[in-house]
Order: sequence, then structure tokens, then C-alpha cells
Amino acid sequence: MMAKKTTSDAMSIIDRMIGDDAETRELYEQAKVNVHVAQLIYDARTEAGLSQTELARMVGTTQSVISRLEDADYEGHSLSMLNRVAQALNREVKIDLVPIVSSLEDVSLPRPSV
Repeated sequence: MMAKKTTSDAMSIIDRMIGDDAETRELYEQAKVNVHVAQLIYDARTEAGLSQTELARMVGTTQSVISRLEDADYEGHSLSMLNRVAQALNREVKIDLVPIVSSLEDVSLPRPSV
């Protein structure tokens, strides 16, 4: 009998738990984006030394909207609002479309030149 592989790498654990379930993987990928956007907004705001209320005033919205944007569970990020927040923080929004790599097995390694 083969011994079970153990790891403490969170990404490997999550990848193993999700397996081949396409719906669960899609939900996971969406959640990763939401967490990333929320963290970017929070980090930029705190780096600028602003409270949620101060940033909201600069953006022309309410503190509760900024709070929702910084919530990792929030799924309503609009490009328009992200641009307004970025402008208030003297930043710009950059979007990049990259190939999806779902697990380490999918990573293509460069072939050696002959």
C-alpha cells in the first residue's frame, strides 16, 4: 500500500480537495480574484494612510461601499468603481488575461534546445 503524500502547501491541499470538479474549481477561482482585489484595495488605502470614510469621501461614495470592496466575499466589483478608487489613491487599474494553470501538472516546462 502506498503511503499518503502529506504537504503543508495550502495551494496543493486546495487543488487536491477540488480535484476535477469544474464547478467547484470555478467558484474557487472567482473567490481567489475577490480576495486579491479586496486585499489590493485595503493595502493601497492603508498605505495612503486613509480611513475607509476618507477614501469614500474622495471617491464620492459611502464608507459602507469601501467596506464592501475590501470584503473578500464581495463579488460586485465594477471596473468603474475600481477606477474611481484607483484614481483617488493615485493608482491605475491594470487587467491582464493570462493562461489558466490549474495545478502543477499543467505547467509546461521549456524544452531543452538541441
